[in-house]
Amino acid sequence: MKTAYYIGIMSGTSLDGIDAVLADFNSASPSLLHTFYLSYRADLRERLLGLHYTGHDELHRAATLANELARQYAEAVTGLLGKSGVRPQEVAAIGCHGQTVRHFPQAGRGYTIQLCNSALLVELTGIAVVADFRSRDIAAGGQGAPLVPAFHQVLFSDPQIHRVIVNIGGICNLTSLAVGGEVIGFDCGPGNMMMDEWSLRHTGKEYDENGAWAESGEIIQTLLEKLLALPFFSLPPPKSAGREMFNLALLERYLTGDEKPVDVQATLLQLTVAGIAESVRAYFPGAAEVYLCGGGARNKALVGRLQAALPGKKVDLTDSLGINADWLEAFAFAWLAHQAIERRPGNIPDVTGARGPRLLGAIYPV
Repeated sequence: MKTAYYIGIMSGTSLDGIDAVLADFNSASPSLLHTFYLSYRADLRERLLGLHYTGHDELHRAATLANELARQYAEAVTGLLGKSGVRPQEVAAIGCHGQTVRHFPQAGRGYTIQLCNSALLVELTGIAVVADFRSRDIAAGGQGAPLVPAFHQVLFSDPQIHRVIVNIGGICNLTSLAVGGEVIGFDCGPGNMMMDEWSLRHTGKEYDENGAWAESGEIIQTLLEKLLALPFFSLPPPKSAGREMFNLALLERYLTGDEKPVDVQATLLQLTVAGIAESVRAYFPGAAEVYLCGGGARNKALVGRLQAALPGKKVDLTDSLGINADWLEAFAFAWLAHQAIERRPGNIPDVTGARGPRLLGAIYPV
């Protein structure tokens, strides 16, 4: 009997570390069985961050980092299988998103780069790997992101309730699951990325736990208005974003130098909230329920502000639907690997803007 075990690996634009999950697709309802997290070392994070910008000897640095990432991913797989008791030969494939260092999906000349030496990952784990999920969608005229809405549809669609699923990672994306089956999704702005960078610079902490620092500051309304006036926010979907678009260099163009760092943090948190809330109001006003996942779902200040910004709508975490908010995206890449191995499309053209359904991912067999 063919195995239905798959591993999903996600390391997102927040550059905090690696989420790995073991999933079972043996039935109509996918099951999340085990999880494992491996944090990035500070030096690895800095070297990855450096590749987001043009610099010296980029090809060599990218290739050596791809090798190092493969070893990190293999370590996460070993830890995950050690927890589960599942042997490598029982796993059909690893779905590895890789580490995004560039994402320019412009029509006609677009490209995307997610680092991982997938061939090395196969050698290190003895498990087939599916990687490079975004490129085929971009080749077909799409944005290559977000890719998780198709999996959100599998897990969370309800025949009677219009739901919106909001993934707050480094970048924030949302999925509308309307009654009747229509699925819409797009990136709606920065998630944790700018807040985390600002926190690290001014407090030495990699993130603002529960948004406590932001909560102690005051929103700088003029700064918020300037940031919300960026062209991205007025673009209609399909659209996607990355660190190239939202970063501290961008933020600094709008700072006078007189702002209190804590007030800037409060403003960045409100920028994330506004990107989500205004998108829901503009595109999905009839949605009854909004469910949050990703690291930002654990930011109590962010969740509280979002609840206040969306009165009349239920705002909760995907935990309440039976899927832990921290692991949903890695789970999605296990599912995308399953789709690739089964030769089924993984994208939703109405979400990414691709010319049609496409098989996503390059398969590296054992």
